[in-house]
Amino acid sequence: MTDAPGESAPSTGSTAGAPGPARSDAPAEPMTRAASMRAARNEFEMQVAHARAEFEEANARIKQRTGRDLILAIVIGLAIGAIVLASLIFAKWPFAIVGGAVALLGVFEFVRALQGAGRRVDLIPQLIAGLLLVLSAVFLDPWLHWVSLFVAVALVIVCRLIGQMTARDGRVYASVLDDVLASGFIPVYVPFLASLALILLRQENGEWWVLSFLIVAIAADTGAYVTGLTLGKHPMAPRISPKKTWEGFAGAAVASVIAGILLAWLLLDLPWWTGIIFGLVVLGTATAGDLGESMVKRDLGIKDMSSWLPGHGGVLDRLDSILPSAVAGLALYFVLAPLVLS
Repeated sequence: MTDAPGESAPSTGSTAGAPGPARSDAPAEPMTRAASMRAARNEFEMQVAHARAEFEEANARIKQRTGRDLILAIVIGLAIGAIVLASLIFAKWPFAIVGGAVALLGVFEFVRALQGAGRRVDLIPQLIAGLLLVLSAVFLDPWLHWVSLFVAVALVIVCRLIGQMTARDGRVYASVLDDVLASGFIPVYVPFLASLALILLRQENGEWWVLSFLIVAIAADTGAYVTGLTLGKHPMAPRISPKKTWEGFAGAAVASVIAGILLAWLLLDLPWWTGIIFGLVVLGTATAGDLGESMVKRDLGIKDMSSWLPGHGGVLDRLDSILPSAVAGLALYFVLAPLVLS
């Protein structure tokens, strides 16, 4: 009876139905893979959101302490650095155009800041004087550049005195003297110091010396910023710039010397020890320029010269350490260039 058809039916049904559960389970593997991918994506998005939140929180703390937006400062700084680097590497004349334009923007910015503080300063004569100094640095002999400086200062002072005489507004002598001194200071501080970088540019391999003093000045600023932000406790000049600390100055010194040694060795073909001199001299001029501009802004009662560069302030807020360092760069060229390794 075991071979009876009725008894063999369940066995046949069981065999025929075996593939059924396998077919019903077939979509389970793709669904599991899709769910796993969604879970991994969600985890990644959560990690990104967490990292972004932490970065924004850190950026907010930095902004609260320094008054700067770190993200914007980094992006704009990198963009400016790329433009300057490109203008120096490929030819000298693009940097002359960039440097001259920046100098004139600095003049415009400084004049507007002084006018906003109530000083009587004439914009057009200042721009003409600045253009004269830039062009003389590019096309004239260096000794004639000093003549151009005298002409530029005389021009803006005479124009200011004429403007005061025609105004007849009854300003007291002390106010008129302040206006004249401020007018004469602008060509010396902005276009003349900037023009020294253009004179350095005209020298043999001058583009590398310009790039070197710029890098050391920026290294000093960056070292001071990072070290002061993380370790700064002892104010360096509280009446001039309360946020500058001795710890920041130490960080600037280390960064400047390291940058100077590397540049002397890799770029300028100088003995490595000259990089220490290069770094320390530029450190001194950069720090003096930074504190000097802070003193001017404090006298004018402003935080930044302008808001043209978000995260940085104005053009002069980025040039404060670079302008006096052009003097150091030019002087160091004439002192150290004869030591170039053969």
